[in-house]
Amino acid sequence: MEEYKYEDLLDRVLKQLPSTTTAESRFVIPELRVFIEGKTTIFDNFDAVCGYMNREQEHVIKFLLNELGTAGKVEGNRVIFQGRFSKGDVERQVMRYMDEYVLCGECKKPDTHIIKMDRVWVLKCDACGAIRPIMKRKRGK
Repeated sequence: MEEYKYEDLLDRVLKQLPSTTTAESRFVIPELRVFIEGKTTIFDNFDAVCGYMNREQEHVIKFLLNELGTAGKVEGNRVIFQGRFSKGDVERQVMRYMDEYVLCGECKKPDTHIIKMDRVWVLKCDACGAIRPIMKRKRGK
């Protein structure tokens, strides 16, 4: 039986792996259209952003309302927040949502979906197979 050094075997395996290129820029959400109208803030392309993230509007709005500390409602394709929030405020919260509920913690790709395993909500990545627990916001929270 022939003996191999670990480093030689590792080099051999690495040479056989396909080269990968990372296209991190493939997932860029559409620019948020946010404007202030009187005492309210309008997030005009909310439906497009939710569609691009492949997440339910109900889940995204609950997160945004909680993080912005306000009330609001979905009206057609847009969200109306009570209070005045800058575009930057809303963008920061959308990015936080993506970090927590859309992007894989391992490979950073957006190819994920939220599922329930036993009694725990998890984020499952279709690209690399990683699974991590998350806190899914329930109705009324």
